[in-house]
Amino acid sequence: MSSDILEKYAMEDTGWSPRSASERILMALKMHGALTSAQVGARLGTTGEAARQQLLKLAEEGLVADERRASGRGRPAVFWHLSEKGQARFPDTHAALTVEILRSISGVLGEEALERIIEAREATTQALYEAEMTGCGDLAARVEKLAELRNAEGYMASAERDADGTLLLVENHCPICAAATFCQGFCRAEQAVFKAVLGEDVSVERVEHIVEGGRRCTYVIRDAVT
Repeated sequence: MSSDILEKYAMEDTGWSPRSASERILMALKMHGALTSAQVGARLGTTGEAARQQLLKLAEEGLVADERRASGRGRPAVFWHLSEKGQARFPDTHAALTVEILRSISGVLGEEALERIIEAREATTQALYEAEMTGCGDLAARVEKLAELRNAEGYMASAERDADGTLLLVENHCPICAAATFCQGFCRAEQAVFKAVLGEDVSVERVEHIVEGGRRCTYVIRDAVT
Protein backbone atom coordinates (compact mmCIF):
# COMPACT_ATOMS: atom_id res chain seq x y z
CA MET A 1 0.00 0.00 0.00
CA SER A 2 1.51 3.36 -1.01
CA SER A 3 2.16 5.99 1.63
CA ASP A 4 -0.21 8.45 -0.09
CA ILE A 5 -3.09 5.96 -0.02
CA LEU A 6 -2.18 5.08 3.56
CA GLU A 7 -2.42 8.75 4.56
CA LYS A 8 -5.92 8.88 3.05
CA TYR A 9 -6.96 5.82 5.07
CA ALA A 10 -5.37 7.19 8.21
CA MET A 11 -7.34 10.42 7.90
CA GLU A 12 -10.62 8.56 7.41
CA ASP A 13 -10.14 5.84 9.99
CA THR A 14 -8.97 8.07 12.83
CA GLY A 15 -11.71 10.60 12.22
CA TRP A 16 -9.11 13.36 11.85
CA SER A 17 -9.36 14.91 8.40
CA PRO A 18 -6.74 17.59 7.69
CA ARG A 19 -8.05 20.21 5.28
CA SER A 20 -5.71 23.18 5.61
CA ALA A 21 -2.13 23.20 4.34
CA SER A 22 -0.78 23.31 7.89
CA GLU A 23 -2.79 20.23 8.89
CA ARG A 24 -1.57 18.34 5.83
CA ILE A 25 1.99 19.25 6.74
CA LEU A 26 1.50 17.86 10.25
CA MET A 27 0.12 14.66 8.75
CA ALA A 28 3.07 14.35 6.36
CA LEU A 29 5.58 14.75 9.20
CA LYS A 30 3.65 12.24 11.30
CA MET A 31 3.65 9.65 8.54
CA HIS A 32 7.16 10.17 7.15
CA GLY A 33 9.26 11.66 9.96
CA ALA A 34 11.64 14.56 9.42
CA LEU A 35 11.41 16.20 5.98
CA THR A 36 12.94 19.23 4.29
CA SER A 37 10.65 22.03 3.16
CA ALA A 38 11.23 20.92 -0.45
CA GLN A 39 10.12 17.38 0.41
CA VAL A 40 7.07 18.72 2.24
CA GLY A 41 6.23 20.91 -0.75
CA ALA A 42 6.49 17.96 -3.11
CA ARG A 43 4.07 15.94 -0.98
CA LEU A 44 1.59 18.83 -0.82
CA GLY A 45 1.92 19.68 -4.51
CA THR A 46 3.31 23.13 -3.83
CA THR A 47 6.72 24.82 -3.79
CA GLY A 48 9.37 24.31 -1.17
CA GLU A 49 9.24 28.01 -0.31
CA ALA A 50 5.48 27.92 0.26
CA ALA A 51 5.96 24.87 2.49
CA ARG A 52 8.77 26.62 4.35
CA GLN A 53 6.52 29.59 5.13
CA GLN A 54 3.87 27.23 6.53
CA LEU A 55 6.52 25.39 8.55
CA LEU A 56 7.76 28.66 10.05
CA LYS A 57 4.21 29.48 11.16
CA LEU A 58 3.86 26.02 12.68
CA ALA A 59 7.19 26.50 14.45
CA GLU A 60 5.89 29.76 15.96
CA GLU A 61 2.94 27.79 17.32
CA GLY A 62 5.34 25.21 18.78
CA LEU A 63 3.99 22.39 16.61
CA VAL A 64 7.18 21.65 14.64
CA ALA A 65 10.91 22.10 15.17
CA ASP A 66 13.86 22.16 12.82
CA GLU A 67 17.18 20.38 12.85
CA ARG A 68 20.23 20.84 10.64
CA ARG A 69 21.93 17.84 9.09
CA ALA A 70 25.29 17.94 7.36
CA SER A 71 25.10 16.73 3.77
CA GLY A 72 28.63 16.89 2.41
CA ARG A 73 29.74 20.20 1.02
CA GLY A 74 27.69 23.32 1.45
CA ARG A 75 25.29 24.42 4.11
CA PRO A 76 23.57 21.79 6.27
CA ALA A 77 20.09 20.78 5.15
CA VAL A 78 17.19 21.88 7.37
CA PHE A 79 14.79 19.09 8.31
CA TRP A 80 11.47 19.64 10.08
CA HIS A 81 9.82 17.27 12.54
CA LEU A 82 6.84 17.28 14.89
CA SER A 83 7.40 18.72 18.36
CA GLU A 84 5.85 17.12 21.44
CA LYS A 85 2.98 19.59 21.08
CA GLY A 86 2.62 18.60 17.43
CA GLN A 87 2.53 14.92 18.32
CA ALA A 88 -0.29 15.70 20.75
CA ARG A 89 -2.44 16.84 17.81
CA PHE A 90 -2.88 13.16 16.98
CA PRO A 91 -5.17 11.99 19.77
CA ASP A 92 -4.58 9.16 22.21
CA THR A 93 -8.20 8.05 22.39
CA HIS A 94 -9.76 8.92 25.78
CA ALA A 95 -6.27 8.90 27.28
CA ALA A 96 -6.95 10.46 30.68
CA LEU A 97 -10.07 8.39 31.34
CA THR A 98 -8.36 5.18 30.24
CA VAL A 99 -5.39 5.68 32.53
CA GLU A 100 -7.65 6.57 35.46
CA ILE A 101 -9.67 3.38 34.96
CA LEU A 102 -6.51 1.27 34.72
CA ARG A 103 -5.10 2.91 37.83
CA SER A 104 -8.33 2.19 39.71
CA ILE A 105 -8.35 -1.45 38.63
CA SER A 106 -4.75 -1.88 39.68
CA GLY A 107 -5.23 -0.10 43.00
CA VAL A 108 -8.56 -1.65 43.99
CA LEU A 109 -8.46 -5.11 42.43
CA GLY A 110 -4.70 -5.61 42.15
CA GLU A 111 -2.18 -6.22 39.39
CA GLU A 112 -3.57 -9.69 38.72
CA ALA A 113 -6.93 -8.23 37.72
CA LEU A 114 -5.21 -5.83 35.33
CA GLU A 115 -3.29 -8.71 33.75
CA ARG A 116 -6.54 -10.64 33.28
CA ILE A 117 -8.04 -7.67 31.44
CA ILE A 118 -5.01 -7.47 29.16
CA GLU A 119 -5.20 -11.22 28.50
CA ALA A 120 -8.91 -10.96 27.65
CA ARG A 121 -8.22 -8.12 25.22
CA GLU A 122 -5.39 -10.15 23.70
CA ALA A 123 -7.63 -13.17 23.17
CA THR A 124 -10.43 -11.10 21.61
CA THR A 125 -8.03 -9.29 19.29
CA GLN A 126 -6.33 -12.51 18.23
CA ALA A 127 -9.66 -14.16 17.39
CA LEU A 128 -10.71 -11.14 15.32
CA TYR A 129 -7.43 -11.00 13.40
CA GLU A 130 -7.41 -14.73 12.73
CA ALA A 131 -10.93 -14.57 11.30
CA GLU A 132 -9.98 -11.65 9.06
CA MET A 133 -6.86 -13.45 7.80
CA THR A 134 -8.78 -16.39 6.38
CA GLY A 135 -7.53 -16.93 2.86
CA CYS A 136 -4.23 -15.08 3.33
CA GLY A 137 -1.71 -17.55 2.03
CA ASP A 138 1.90 -16.51 2.45
CA LEU A 139 3.55 -14.42 5.14
CA ALA A 140 3.61 -11.25 3.03
CA ALA A 141 -0.16 -11.43 2.54
CA ARG A 142 -0.72 -11.95 6.26
CA VAL A 143 1.48 -8.96 7.15
CA GLU A 144 -0.41 -6.83 4.60
CA LYS A 145 -3.74 -7.85 6.13
CA LEU A 146 -2.46 -7.20 9.64
CA ALA A 147 -1.39 -3.70 8.58
CA GLU A 148 -4.87 -3.06 7.15
CA LEU A 149 -6.49 -4.19 10.41
CA ARG A 150 -4.18 -2.06 12.52
CA ASN A 151 -4.66 0.95 10.27
CA ALA A 152 -8.44 0.64 10.68
CA GLU A 153 -7.88 0.81 14.46
CA GLY A 154 -6.04 4.12 14.20
CA TYR A 155 -2.40 2.98 14.23
CA MET A 156 -1.58 4.57 10.84
CA ALA A 157 -0.01 1.24 9.93
CA SER A 158 1.60 -0.06 6.77
CA ALA A 159 3.32 -3.19 5.54
CA GLU A 160 6.72 -2.40 4.04
CA ARG A 161 9.92 -4.10 2.93
CA ASP A 162 13.40 -3.17 4.10
CA ALA A 163 16.22 -2.69 1.60
CA ASP A 164 17.14 -6.38 1.89
CA GLY A 165 13.53 -7.50 1.38
CA THR A 166 12.76 -8.08 5.06
CA LEU A 167 9.08 -7.58 5.90
CA LEU A 168 8.21 -4.70 8.22
CA LEU A 169 5.03 -3.73 10.04
CA VAL A 170 5.19 0.01 10.70
CA GLU A 171 2.81 1.87 13.01
CA ASN A 172 3.16 5.67 12.86
CA HIS A 173 0.70 6.34 15.67
CA CYS A 174 -0.43 4.65 18.90
CA PRO A 175 -4.04 5.49 19.82
CA ILE A 176 -3.60 3.77 23.21
CA CYS A 177 -0.23 5.32 24.05
CA ALA A 178 -1.28 6.59 27.48
CA ALA A 179 -2.58 3.15 28.48
CA ALA A 180 0.52 1.44 27.08
CA THR A 181 2.79 3.85 28.94
CA PHE A 182 0.94 3.19 32.19
CA CYS A 183 1.06 -0.58 31.66
CA GLN A 184 3.40 -1.99 29.02
CA GLY A 185 1.55 -5.28 29.27
CA PHE A 186 -0.56 -3.93 26.41
CA CYS A 187 2.52 -3.70 24.17
CA ARG A 188 3.65 -7.18 25.18
CA ALA A 189 0.20 -8.57 24.43
CA GLU A 190 0.03 -6.91 21.03
CA GLN A 191 3.38 -8.37 20.01
CA ALA A 192 2.21 -11.80 21.15
CA VAL A 193 -0.94 -11.43 19.02
CA PHE A 194 1.15 -10.53 15.97
CA LYS A 195 3.25 -13.65 16.41
CA ALA A 196 0.20 -15.86 16.93
CA VAL A 197 -1.66 -14.67 13.83
CA LEU A 198 1.39 -14.54 11.57
CA GLY A 199 2.50 -18.03 12.55
CA GLU A 200 4.42 -19.72 15.33
CA ASP A 201 7.31 -20.24 12.91
CA VAL A 202 7.57 -16.47 12.43
CA SER A 203 9.88 -14.10 14.31
CA VAL A 204 8.37 -10.71 15.28
CA GLU A 205 10.98 -8.27 16.61
CA ARG A 206 10.11 -4.72 17.64
CA VAL A 207 13.00 -2.40 16.73
CA GLU A 208 11.29 0.97 17.30
CA HIS A 209 8.86 1.75 20.10
CA ILE A 210 6.74 4.89 20.55
CA VAL A 211 6.39 4.31 24.30
CA GLU A 212 10.19 4.36 24.62
CA GLY A 213 10.51 7.61 22.71
CA GLY A 214 10.59 6.33 19.13
CA ARG A 215 8.87 8.19 16.33
CA ARG A 216 6.92 5.05 15.47
CA CYS A 217 6.64 1.35 16.29
CA THR A 218 8.40 -0.88 13.79
CA TYR A 219 8.35 -4.67 13.76
CA VAL A 220 10.81 -6.79 11.76
CA ILE A 221 9.07 -9.96 10.60
CA ARG A 222 10.95 -13.03 9.39
CA ASP A 223 10.49 -16.76 9.05
CA ALA A 224 12.12 -18.11 12.20
CA VAL A 225 15.36 -20.01 11.72
CA THR A 226 14.84 -23.68 12.55
